Amino acid sequence: MFEFFTERAKRAIVASQDEALALGHDFIGTEHILLGLAGTDDSAARDALTARGVEMDRARRETVRILEAAGVPSTGGQPAKDALASIGIDVEEIKRQADSTFGPGAFQYPRPAYTPRAKKVLEATLREAKALGHDRFGTEHMLLGLLAAGDGGRGLEVLTALGTDPEGLRAEVLSRVAPDHA
Repeated sequence: MFEFFTERAKRAIVASQDEALALGHDFIGTEHILLGLAGTDDSAARDALTARGVEMDRARRETVRILEAAGVPSTGGQPAKDALASIGIDVEEIKRQADSTFGPGAFQYPRPAYTPRAKKVLEATLREAKALGHDRFGTEHMLLGLLAAGDGGRGLEVLTALGTDPEGLRAEVLSRVAPDHA
């Protein structure tokens, strides 16, 4: 599926993974996808989010607040690391060796997995692009997918907490990429 993503959309996907890791999460949720979109320079999604008052720092702070309030731990994947340590595998030593051989950050463990809601957002991304007659998926389609995925999870919760109207944001995106659909 990712072969159909534009380079900016691929950067947003990587940024969402990076956000999850930076926040100490071993999953990628809709909130991380939102942060990835908000943090991807020169993208249609970031432009639309900024136009609606969604700035990266505020979105990150709100994401942390919402996740902490929900009791979502920032474990950094420690339970998985502990399980490997119990059978004699030192993840930190593997990381040090990989960093020394391949460069800093070459090894990430655990790799965060997408939540079911985040997977729905990616599926909705495809539907949104197809509905607009596009055969490549950009950040704008990802943001539309986040907004259209039904129960958008914490990504929509973050937007709402920031005072962003999802329907207004959808109209903002469409006015930029498909004015006849706005």
